[in-house]
Amino acid sequence: MSEKILIIDDEQDIADLLEVYLKNENYTVYKFYCATDAMPCIKNGDIDLAILDIMLPDMNGFSLCQLIRENVLTPLLC
Repeated sequence: MSEKILIIDDEQDIADLLEVYLKNENYTVYKFYCATDAMPCIKNGDIDLAILDIMLPDMNGFSLCQLIRENVLTPLLC
């Protein structure tokens, strides 16, 4: 079973590139361009690592970190 990585970045080129690299290394990738769309995945709590952009259009990345921490103890890369 591969590790699950959550990517939230509003810069689509960066998110897409990260997704390609991670999938090539056999990770399962959940990619979102805004925090709102990622909420169901976050609340599910079944992720091994979250890679977050700090400046998202709909939520501050630091606030998103706090929200993730309320649901899981997943490592975060911001």
